[in-house]
Amino acid sequence: MKTAIVYYSKHHGNTKKLLDAISDKKDVILIDAVLNPDADLSGYDLVGFASGIYFSKFHKSVLEAAEKLLSGQKVFFMYTYGAKKQGYTKAVREVVEKRNAKIEGGYGCFGFDTFGPLKFVGGLAKGHPDQEEIKSAVSFFEKISKE
Repeated sequence: MKTAIVYYSKHHGNTKKLLDAISDKKDVILIDAVLNPDADLSGYDLVGFASGIYFSKFHKSVLEAAEKLLSGQKVFFMYTYGAKKQGYTKAVREVVEKRNAKIEGGYGCFGFDTFGPLKFVGGLAKGHPDQEEIKSAVSFFEKISKE
């Protein structure tokens, strides 16, 4: 299955650690949403959208890419967060559902977070994603990418 993952990963590279582990084992194309905002996704059977969580949703560049570039493929979500709560995929789900995409699932885990005032207390989720979370991300991808 030909797969691309559109992502944004900045502060501590938490999300990129998951994606690098996947791309080390599987043939996937990683597309930085900021550097390639007009990437052609039409030739991919499976498209992932991956991001750290910013104000309880995916980064705006990933949301914009999903809205602008997606055309009915199967999709999945991957994300890292500092504090666990529900609903992080709500905005991106709404976008891809409008684009007639079939959602295959999502994987989220802790990621070291020092945004804003959190830096003054040493951050949240230090040491994450850890090796077990990274392995779980790869396992998740392997399950959804089987043809």
